[in-house]
Amino acid sequence: MGRWVLHLPLTLPDREYAVALAVALRDSLGHVPEMDFGEATVSAEDDQSRRTRIWCDARLDDGRRCELANRHDGRCR
Repeated sequence: MGRWVLHLPLTLPDREYAVALAVALRDSLGHVPEMDFGEATVSAEDDQSRRTRIWCDARLDDGRRCELANRHDGRCR
């Protein structure tokens, strides 16, 4: 039957608040293997087809993913 993705829209006052909430959710629920915070995005309410990634999520040599902000300066970690 395949896998399913849960989309849970939230309406927040600004981008910074949305990112802060995503960080808090990642920090508190990051242990849940079904949750893929590396794919988290934000968008303006009236332009939801134009999404911006929150985290870099590049695969690191040890198999982990980069947890730095998307388009960060310097090396992934």
